[in-house]
Amino acid sequence: MKDFLKYIFATVIGIILTGSILFLLSMVTIFGIIASSEKETPIQDNSVMTIHLVGSLEERATINPLATLMGETENIIGLNDLLSAIQKAKEDDRIKGIYLEAGQLSNASPASLEEARKALLDFKQTGKFVVAYGDVYNQGEYYLCSVADKIILNPQGVIDWKGLSSQPIFYKDLLEKLGIEMQIFKVGTYKSAVEPFIANQMSEANRVQVQAYLNSIWERIVSDVATSRGLAIDSLNFYANQGISLKASNEFVSTQLADTLMYKDEMKSYLKELVGIGKDEELQTLNMEEMGNIQKNIPMSKSGNILAVYYATGEIVDVATNQFTGDENYIVGTRITKDLSKLREDDNVKAVVLRINSPGGSAFASEQIWNEVVKLKACKPVIVSMGGMAASGGYYISCAADTIFAESTTLTGSIGIFGMIPNMQNLLNNKLGIYTDIVKTNRYSDLGDISRPLTPAESQFIQNSIERGYDLFVTRCADGRNMSKEEIQNIAEGRVWTGCMAQEIGLVDALGGINDAIATAAQLANITEYSLISYPEVENPFVSLFNESKDNYIESRIKEETGAYYKYLKQIQHLQKAAPIQTHIGFEPNIQL
Repeated sequence: MKDFLKYIFATVIGIILTGSILFLLSMVTIFGIIASSEKETPIQDNSVMTIHLVGSLEERATINPLATLMGETENIIGLNDLLSAIQKAKEDDRIKGIYLEAGQLSNASPASLEEARKALLDFKQTGKFVVAYGDVYNQGEYYLCSVADKIILNPQGVIDWKGLSSQPIFYKDLLEKLGIEMQIFKVGTYKSAVEPFIANQMSEANRVQVQAYLNSIWERIVSDVATSRGLAIDSLNFYANQGISLKASNEFVSTQLADTLMYKDEMKSYLKELVGIGKDEELQTLNMEEMGNIQKNIPMSKSGNILAVYYATGEIVDVATNQFTGDENYIVGTRITKDLSKLREDDNVKAVVLRINSPGGSAFASEQIWNEVVKLKACKPVIVSMGGMAASGGYYISCAADTIFAESTTLTGSIGIFGMIPNMQNLLNNKLGIYTDIVKTNRYSDLGDISRPLTPAESQFIQNSIERGYDLFVTRCADGRNMSKEEIQNIAEGRVWTGCMAQEIGLVDALGGINDAIATAAQLANITEYSLISYPEVENPFVSLFNESKDNYIESRIKEETGAYYKYLKQIQHLQKAAPIQTHIGFEPNIQL
């Protein structure tokens, strides 16, 4: 018995000691991450900045410390970090050039790639070099890398150059098999958000709008590549139509899509030649993280002036939720209105740039955010910088700004509104054998009950509500853009436009990125000296470890395991929580870039 107790006691002590050691190692890892992120990077002469195009390109990179500790986090490149790193490399004479290495860059919108591409073109104005290497260039990576002085391809490599396509997914027959009927309410000929639930193919109106914005984006891509590579636009389209992506690697050199063939291990010697050092000397390189630590703690401007950049990214929802997507993927109405109110009341904040990348969402939350933007605009300049998408509710919260910037490939507009209420009577009664009954005090006490179809009167009430919401949306856009309601209605109807198309019809003021928006905000505020501060503040990794919910960790695991199918899971999950009335683009553009 004594031996048994001895073994039990030893086991418990061992578990406690092992747990303590693992906890201490975890803390050391976290503190190491924090320390390395706060340590300024030393730069040596003849350095090269390296950009590995691997992972997901998003507006801002966030750290999931729990996933980091588990070693299960995907690489996220923040567009803001990328632009900042390129600017730092441009201004530092010790950095002689940039090396781009194509990998598997995902989730990169055409507008994000366009903005990064412009930054690289600006970098080249200094006379410094940009070279690119890839085993395989996907089309988006090639568009970005085409600015390079030299495009180098693996001798067995491929350049994906085939044009754009969009392939929406339709759920009508699936819902019928499940016994679910989607009861649809909408305003707008082009408001195609509801089509996947009631049809098996695009409507003609939707096909027209998708073809138009695909053509617009492709024209921009082809034009930019043609200019950088010294090729004719007709030639680039000919190569795409001939299926050049499937041809031998030497074809890419002969067509001038690439400059030369080279293995990856030869790139270091080539870069040494470019910076002018000997073969036996060490090549000094700096990655994105190291570039981020250069001049990290810049002192506040003595002027006391603040120019605020507020990032509003994701779907618009009324309140914070506990879904399997973290709050950083949502524009939470209650939070952003509170934040914008604080910026309005802060006398040191002289202007605000709203960086919006959103497909829209709740009509109610969009209206509340619009109202706060109007109040903010009455006190100080408000400039909108659109990212990959600022459509429907994303445009709703943009329209009141003093000036709206978009990239030529941004998707915007989609001024329309819809609602969907499922009728699950067939599923419950005939598929599952479940029945419900009701006792109520008034005629419409059970309005919205999904166990039965809506009555004609209930349907009319909801349609009237949708039409009032649409009229309000059109009014907000007309007031914000100084246009008549009739002018807005002619370009509304839920139609999606690219940034360059939107500029022509008055929905956007100018084409440009976030730096253009910042310059305009400073000009309108009449300030030359200021501190540039981003909001909402990115949480310290150590603090976020203790605030991190298991849901965010589970989300990262689901995203990693499901890959390209993650967005469809997100769409289905979103339907369960979404507000009934939506100013939302409502469909995944699914642009195969």
